[in-house]
Amino acid sequence: MGIRVGVAGASGYAGGELLRLVAGHPEFELVAATAHSQAGAPVSVVHPQLAGLDLTLGATDAATLSDADLVFLALPHGQSGALAGQLPAGVKIVDLGADFRLADAAAWTRYYGGTHHGTWTYGLPELPGQRERIAASDRVANTGCYAATITLALAPLLAAGVAAPDDVVVVASSGTSGAGRAAKANLLASEVMGDLTPYKVGAHQHVPEIKQATGATSLSMTPVLAPMPRGILATVTAKALGGDPRAALLEAYADEPFVHVLPEGAWPHTGATAGSNSCHLQVTVDVDSGRIVVVSALDNLGKGAAGQAVQCANLMSGLPETAGLSVFGVTP
Repeated sequence: MGIRVGVAGASGYAGGELLRLVAGHPEFELVAATAHSQAGAPVSVVHPQLAGLDLTLGATDAATLSDADLVFLALPHGQSGALAGQLPAGVKIVDLGADFRLADAAAWTRYYGGTHHGTWTYGLPELPGQRERIAASDRVANTGCYAATITLALAPLLAAGVAAPDDVVVVASSGTSGAGRAAKANLLASEVMGDLTPYKVGAHQHVPEIKQATGATSLSMTPVLAPMPRGILATVTAKALGGDPRAALLEAYADEPFVHVLPEGAWPHTGATAGSNSCHLQVTVDVDSGRIVVVSALDNLGKGAAGQAVQCANLMSGLPETAGLSVFGVTP
């Protein structure tokens, strides 16, 4: 018998990707999947890509999940705190929501509102020392999708002192699955296709998370909704302080299985990371402004959500970090 796993919020896009990854994992045994309005529906009806997975969605409550050894919470922001507090103390939890990411309660109130439930170990293994902290934790707060994309591009540059922390500018495009599965007029195919739309300009909720994870002190972020189902492409620029930014990235990720600094001249694109747990990076220095420019791409449902959560769960469970995860994308 493997490690018994439950997935709360399994009817959403990230929840569906978690089900796919857990079902194919060599050491995980999927024992429970829950939903709200779709409780009682077969998983294969809600997620046709999971045909053959004989499981019915249960109610999202502690009783449904309490027999699991490990629970993934793929719930809307603000809903994980209460459920996590009701689960048995011995159950390991990875929360894909934002409830436990921020150390600053004031930042939570400003960007999310409501009750700040506290701070768990931050779930980005590639940050210095974080892999060991995750492995020693029973409660882990998974990164946000934009935060993973941008932090992986920026953190090594600030740590190496080659980029200024007080002048970071980001423009990042995300596929529609990043907005969740709820029916919204602005996410209809007729509205999205053939269009690029900025949103939450100057006030995106991932900004304090990125600053907390990287040490940036000032960060301007413009998110853009792109006409594609999944993927994030972020362009991160910062004032150069001297030194070699490419060398900083190569040194930081030399032994990382899921972060790849591409050969010079090759630039990341979202399709190459689709279906994988990988992040692709490229860096240059702008010939006119002298600013460092890093382009970062990943699958927002993979390394940006479900894949990252499984990577953390592997560490928490004493398993190989890469178990059940693909390094390679599925394009085309």
